[in-house]
Parts: sequence; C-alpha cells; structure tokens
Amino acid sequence: MNFSEGLPIAEKGLADRIIKVNHAGEHGAVNIYAGQILMARLTARDMLSELAEFRSHEQRHRSIFYAELQRRGRSRCRSYWLCGFGGYLLGLFTGLLGRSAIAATTVAVESVVLKHLEQQLIALGGSDSAAIVAISAIVSEERQHRDQSQRHLKAGQFWSVVLTPIVSVSTEAVIWLGMRP
Repeated sequence: MNFSEGLPIAEKGLADRIIKVNHAGEHGAVNIYAGQILMARLTARDMLSELAEFRSHEQRHRSIFYAELQRRGRSRCRSYWLCGFGGYLLGLFTGLLGRSAIAATTVAVESVVLKHLEQQLIALGGSDSAAIVAISAIVSEERQHRDQSQRHLKAGQFWSVVLTPIVSVSTEAVIWLGMRP
C-alpha cells in the first residue's frame, strides 16, 4: 500500500491530510508505549526507562502535528481514536508478551512510519514548507526508536517473525484509511 500513488504533488489538501494522519499516528504511538509500559512492569522491567523516553518523544511529535493542525484550522483525522484505542491494545498485548515482542513491535511500526515520512516529504515536493518542517522534526527520533529496538532483537526471534508482518500491515492499513479523502 502506498498512500501517495496516484496523487498529484500539487493536490489541494494533501499536506492537510498528511498532518492529520501523522497526528493520529503519533497518538497511536503514545498509546502503544503506554500499554507496553503498563505490561513491561511485569514482563520487561529493564525496558521501562527506554519505553518512557520513547513515549515522551511521541507525545512531543503529537504536539508538533496538533499545533500544525490548529495553525491550519483543521480538525483531527477520523482515525485518531482508532489509532489511540488500537495502539493501546497493541501495547498491552505485546507488552504482556515481553521484551522481544515489545522490540519487534517498535521495529515494525517505526519501519513503516519512516517509509511513509520519506514518501510524504517526496509527495509534498517542497510545496508546503510548514508541513515539511513538522515532518522533518520527528524523523531522527523515529529512526532512533527503530534502531535502538532493533538491537534488542536476535535474527529469527519468534516474536519478530510473527509480529512484524501483522503489525506492519495493520500500520499500513491505518495510514491508508486516514489518507482517504
């Protein structure tokens, strides 16, 4: 799934939809980490400070996109609450499964998110500098989350093999839904 296929670069409203979807996605990420933090108290106590740091980054990212939505006079994405609820359930479930599942989930989500952020920057093609600034402001921390979590995984680890395709497709689907006009 590629949200930008078939969309002209200069399409009116593209940047607004991107900002809306990113805001909803950051809300989902905040809730994934909230659910994981709750369960990691039982299953992966050594990851609590890292998860709290990641959640604080995602809260800041959500604020960046919310401020941009307000500046534009736009409402939240229709998938905002779905992202939040689904993210929390995903966080609870993977947090309950432990360290490897937590790391595999982060790697899967952030890999999809980074791909979409790069596509968004290309699709905007310099046509909306405020959107480009907002998107660019979060890329390095999203990459940090992915790379740091990747170091927790070993090749062929069970949860990575099982969760990666499910989480990746789910993340793609939520982005696709949010990008529909």
